[in-house]
Amino acid sequence: MTTTPDTDRTETPTAALVADYLQAWNSTDPQARRALIERVFAPDARYVDPLADVTGTDALDALVAGVQAQFPGMQFSAVGEVDAHHDVCRFRWGLGPEGAEPVVIGFDVATVAADGRITAVHGFLDRVPG
Repeated sequence: MTTTPDTDRTETPTAALVADYLQAWNSTDPQARRALIERVFAPDARYVDPLADVTGTDALDALVAGVQAQFPGMQFSAVGEVDAHHDVCRFRWGLGPEGAEPVVIGFDVATVAADGRITAVHGFLDRVPG
C-alpha cells in the first residue's frame, strides 16, 4: 500500500494503477502521455469499448490523442472506488470540465498482469450526451 502525497488516505496498488490510467487519458503532453501509457499498459494490451478496439501502446496512444481532440478541455476523473480481486479490477470514471459534473460516465473492467500493468480493458459507456 502507498500513501498519496496530497491526502492521508492509504491507496492500494490497484487504485494507484487506475489513477495513473486516468492520468494517461488526461495528459495532453505527447511525451508524458506516452510515458504513462508505457508504465500503465503492457506492450500488447487491448482496449475495447463500444467505439474502439485497439491493441498495443502505439494504438492506445493514438486513441487517447483522438479522444482528447474530440473533447478538448475535458478531464477524466474517478467516480467512486476501485473494486479489485485476483488480477481484475473495475471502476467508474467521468469525463467533463474539471471540477464540473461529467458529461460522459463510463465503467471499465481491466485485467492486470503480474508485473502490475494492464493487459486488457473492457469499457462500457453508461451515460453519453445525445
